[in-house]
Amino acid sequence: MDKGIWLMPEFRKSPDDEKSKRRADGPTPEWKNKKKTGFGWIEWLRGWWYVVHEFLFQRIMASHLQNPLPLPPVNELTCIVTQLHWPPNRPLAEAGAHVVMAVRKPKAAHDLIQKWQNEWSGMGLSLDIEVMELDLLSLDSVARFSEAWNVQMKPLHVLINNAGIFSIELPQKFSKDGYEEHMQVNHLAPALLSVLLLPSLSRGSPSRIVNVNSVMHYVGFVDEEDMNVVSGRRKYSSLVGYAGSKLAQVMFSSILHKRLPAEAGISVLCVSPGVVSTNVTRDLPRFLQAGYHLLPCFIFSPEEGSRSSLFAATDPQVPEYCEMLKSDEWPVCAFISQDCRPTNPSEEAHNLETAYKVWGRTLEMVGLSYDCVERLLDGQEVICRFGAQ
Repeated sequence: MDKGIWLMPEFRKSPDDEKSKRRADGPTPEWKNKKKTGFGWIEWLRGWWYVVHEFLFQRIMASHLQNPLPLPPVNELTCIVTQLHWPPNRPLAEAGAHVVMAVRKPKAAHDLIQKWQNEWSGMGLSLDIEVMELDLLSLDSVARFSEAWNVQMKPLHVLINNAGIFSIELPQKFSKDGYEEHMQVNHLAPALLSVLLLPSLSRGSPSRIVNVNSVMHYVGFVDEEDMNVVSGRRKYSSLVGYAGSKLAQVMFSSILHKRLPAEAGISVLCVSPGVVSTNVTRDLPRFLQAGYHLLPCFIFSPEEGSRSSLFAATDPQVPEYCEMLKSDEWPVCAFISQDCRPTNPSEEAHNLETAYKVWGRTLEMVGLSYDCVERLLDGQEVICRFGAQ
């Protein structure tokens, strides 16, 4: 593809990135071996600086991007997308991709698709969209969905884990599987879905797993021994739950990226959509929702916020960049910012020791063995304690 269409520079690592790698690879001071239970105030302030900076300057940073974002040819792609009302569903289908909408309410999805078909049929064309039921608050549902897709023996080229929640309701809420809801919907369920769909992603190689993350992971902290935030070592709040789940997703993605062999042809990356006006705020109090929508000069529309995800899912440079990071033994997976440029995740995301612990704890929580990735790619049977046995 002509890079001028994207107005996108060559992927490259900055000198700051190299310094970060040296810090990650260097000797660990003795004080760092102590159990960390949270951020110090300097780390906390640094994290919030990134959040505020993106909020204030995201429009300037992304001013070079077109809206809507033009897509390369995607006629041969099959894409599974988690979430109903997500703007890229339609442009991916209009560009020729086969889109599978994995949603909790299939009837609402069918109604929406019919509306799109009616609008699109005026041009003598038809959208290739299907609907499958998926409830991320049920790991049984995730396992059943994966089995139903894999049994078709179809290739999968792009998995976009987009669905997420940010609820400020108290007391703390748990799924029927016993996990804190932010952690399950934003991290555990997408992680299980990504791993169980590896056979189909391998058939669709070169393929991609795109995890829609958030700049809020910069203020997130993960205690792998207390991912439900119930031990009392940290006081639970919706912010703690949401930001921690997004950081856990980056850490898990980084280890998955490392464990996938190059010959599998599967790229793993996270993206930040920016600060977007979406239904993720549906659980906020009305006065906060009103304030959220009174700042259009700073906040992206859903269409603008979808550009980084569309870029990550379709741009031909992405696999090369992901493979470059792997060959350089970079500590984190690729992270694409809201302006469709590579950026560095938080400093905490570079903590490989914690990332491997989060990887192991996540697999334990979703009922998979530690070697499940290798077994699935070898065509072996993997038992998950959720879904049909």
